Amino acid sequence: MTKKIVLKQIVRFTEFLKKILPSPFSLAVILTYLTFLLAWILTDQTNQEKPHFLSLLGFWYKGFWELLEFTMQMMLILVLGYILALTKPVTLLINSLTRRINSTGSAAFWVTFVTLLFGYLNWGLALIFGAVLARKIAERFGAEGKKLNYPLVGAAGYVGLLVWHGGFSGSAPLKVAEKGHFLYERIGLVPLDDTILSTMNVSMFFVFLVLLPLVMFWLSKKTPEYPVSIKPDNNLPENKENEKSLGGEKLDYSRKFSLLFSLFMLLTLLIKALNGHGLDFINLNFINFTLFALGILLTPNMAVFTGLAGRSIKAATGIMIQFPLYAGIMGVMKYSGLFMVFTDAFMKISNEVTLPFFTFLSAGIVNFFVPSGGGQWAVQGPVVVEAAKQLGVPVSKVVMALAYGDEWTNMLQPFWALPLLGITGLKAKDIVPYTFVLFVVAGVIFTLFLLF
Repeated sequence: MTKKIVLKQIVRFTEFLKKILPSPFSLAVILTYLTFLLAWILTDQTNQEKPHFLSLLGFWYKGFWELLEFTMQMMLILVLGYILALTKPVTLLINSLTRRINSTGSAAFWVTFVTLLFGYLNWGLALIFGAVLARKIAERFGAEGKKLNYPLVGAAGYVGLLVWHGGFSGSAPLKVAEKGHFLYERIGLVPLDDTILSTMNVSMFFVFLVLLPLVMFWLSKKTPEYPVSIKPDNNLPENKENEKSLGGEKLDYSRKFSLLFSLFMLLTLLIKALNGHGLDFINLNFINFTLFALGILLTPNMAVFTGLAGRSIKAATGIMIQFPLYAGIMGVMKYSGLFMVFTDAFMKISNEVTLPFFTFLSAGIVNFFVPSGGGQWAVQGPVVVEAAKQLGVPVSKVVMALAYGDEWTNMLQPFWALPLLGITGLKAKDIVPYTFVLFVVAGVIFTLFLLF
């Protein structure tokens, strides 16, 4: 009886969230209005040459265009990752990896486990691989006529964004480990041994790695399954290699031409990796370049590659139209001083015990408005570092506390889910009921580690 009651409540909660959650684009618009209102009320209006509202409009417009490079990077990681997933070699590899997954429980467990591992290594890889893995499982279940809780498996493919900032692609810990970073004169170098590789962080990651797959497995037993209607998208564009083409168009269907260019790109990657220090060469540009090279390598020719790109670009629409809105929100928060209002409020009520927790909490709130780990550290970093020095708290701990807060609320903020939603065909309201559970569980774990 108890299990039936729990199941009924979870289903009700899921349906409730689905009804009240707007689309990601509408949410970005709502957050824009809210940011304007908060900035209008809470930030200083003195010493301005024009009315405060007009100043805020200027900040919004200025910020609107400041993430164009990042927007293009995110569109590329989605399109190129999707192309790679549609190639025959990758399809065969993923099918072999998922062959023994025969239930929603096993799918949710293993997708969560694998995505967490990728998330600790690199957030971009985790985002694409988790999404592709979830979709391929759904395609196979649909082809075999099996029922699946596809939104739950899709949520499992997003869980890498819950651990990324504490991993090897984390913006804040990597930045303070660089010589000459913008806070170098105040805190010096903070080595990775004190942040990403610290006992606290590594222990926390292993708790996540054990507990979260079990939580998702438990959810699979408490939620209903449905027939999967998603169809495989494995048919490559028509290969016209044997047709007689005019002039230079023959190159489009030449395997040798595409192979030579892919090897040229891979050689560039190898040189870049050999000239790097440790793993610092693995950034978003390196990942995109790798996906580009592998996509050309694993498709029959350039014509097929560009055909797949045309098919995949539709999935990147949400990124193209939503990222500028969040960039505008960041502009308002940064140039009006709203960032500092949030951060200062928490710093004033902190002591040597609670400072890491309130840093975590403030970073989580700011992440709703500006889901950018590097951007948050650039603005919040000086404040939390100064508070840590005054209260005698290790700088490394507040750095990780900010990182945890940034990644924690990713489970409620659909900004980073856009690539996953584009690949899986799911909607934000489909996965948020399950990522909300991850948000609650992770919040408890983060708090316990930071306080005790």
